[in-house]
Amino acid sequence: MKIYNTMSKKKEEFIPLEEGKVRMYVCGPTVYNFIHIGNARPMIVFDTVRRYFEYKGYDVNYVSNFTDVDDKIIAKANEEGVTAEEISQRYIEECKKDMAGMNVKPATTNPLATQEIEGMIQLIQTLMDKGYAYEKNGTVYYRTRQFKEYGKLSHKNLDDLRSGERSLLVSGADEKEDPLDFVLWKPKKEGEPFWKSPWSDGRPGWHTECSEMSKKYLGEQIDIHAGGEDLVFPHHENEIAQSEAANGKTFANYWMHNAFLNIDNRKMSKSLGNFRTVREISEQYDLQVLRFFMLSAHYRSPLNFSAELMEAAKSSLERIVNAVDNLNFLIKNAKDEPMTAEEAGLFAQTDSFVKAFEDAMDDDFNTADAVAAIFELVRYSNTNADAKKTKEYLGKIKDLIVKLADVLGLIVEKKEEILAEDIEKLIEERQAARKAKDFARADAIRDELLEKGIILKDTREGVQWKRA
Repeated sequence: MKIYNTMSKKKEEFIPLEEGKVRMYVCGPTVYNFIHIGNARPMIVFDTVRRYFEYKGYDVNYVSNFTDVDDKIIAKANEEGVTAEEISQRYIEECKKDMAGMNVKPATTNPLATQEIEGMIQLIQTLMDKGYAYEKNGTVYYRTRQFKEYGKLSHKNLDDLRSGERSLLVSGADEKEDPLDFVLWKPKKEGEPFWKSPWSDGRPGWHTECSEMSKKYLGEQIDIHAGGEDLVFPHHENEIAQSEAANGKTFANYWMHNAFLNIDNRKMSKSLGNFRTVREISEQYDLQVLRFFMLSAHYRSPLNFSAELMEAAKSSLERIVNAVDNLNFLIKNAKDEPMTAEEAGLFAQTDSFVKAFEDAMDDDFNTADAVAAIFELVRYSNTNADAKKTKEYLGKIKDLIVKLADVLGLIVEKKEEILAEDIEKLIEERQAARKAKDFARADAIRDELLEKGIILKDTREGVQWKRA
């Protein structure tokens, strides 16, 4: 299996630190609002990487954090007149709902930054003891030049950063020894949450959080560190500087980064009015369509989101779902007999599709080619499955399509259809729950309907619904 390593800028054979095990850390979202489709890409991509490792028999320890203390969270809390904790807890729950909709497996551990502050303080103290950090007026800075390999991930030169790339510098006060030094701990401002430390009442820097959480739940060395390409510099570069200076070991052996997502060929931004949340997408499509769309391109290729491409993804996914549905229909009415010798010979042809699928995934998780292999299997099924075939033969084809689709996190068996009158009853119950301010029950009903492929839209005229 080969993985493209951002550090070496080439594909490398995957050799785990411990045979049969994978330690993997993926930077998670900052939880101050609903996640957007840019957040969704690494979630889906690296969940698929994890699934393929598991398919190959690896035991994967998959850690993905929630950044639950941050300037944006504090700003949102102040705007609403609630605590930062209330904002972060609310949006962690909403994020988990969206992840479930996209069929992203729960992480082995989802650490929260606020629960790991003690370890971060210890990490900072270690860096100070080793001469890699210093304190000025309650702020602790990292001595970037002290770490001789700084820039090895982003392939940036410190002197170039100093002279020509001012926009890339981590901004800070004039009290730094060097403008390139970055913050490990900062004193609190009025009205902000804070923790006590030897230097000041305050909170850790963002980079410090991931170094500590990765070490605590995966150890000083890990196999894979992953995230969006926007994190290469400065976040991941600074993580390396902290972790390797503190632990005296290589931090991660493989660095994986997914490319950006554009909307209608433009960068997603609120100012352009093209900002799309996963929750908004779920009101138009089953989130399986979003997952299929994300996997239709290689994770290192930029991906353009548009209504036309989502419709194409929906049609493509339906082809697989319909093939499985047809097999289920044939299985119900098939002869309950063992496969014939002729069928066994036919089924042996599917080995080539499995090989094509595995070859694609072994080549830096090329999901686009893996999807193409599943379509070849679907074409084979549509040609070679009919009412004359045995139940065992038909069942084997169906199981194989479902198994390979599951590696990509795609659910291809149709959900049991709910009757319109039952939908209306649940909508009435939801409206009553909302009137009674029982929002937990109202949300549960909405989620239950979404599970069954029913999308609700609250309008001034009342609740509208449609099948995904």
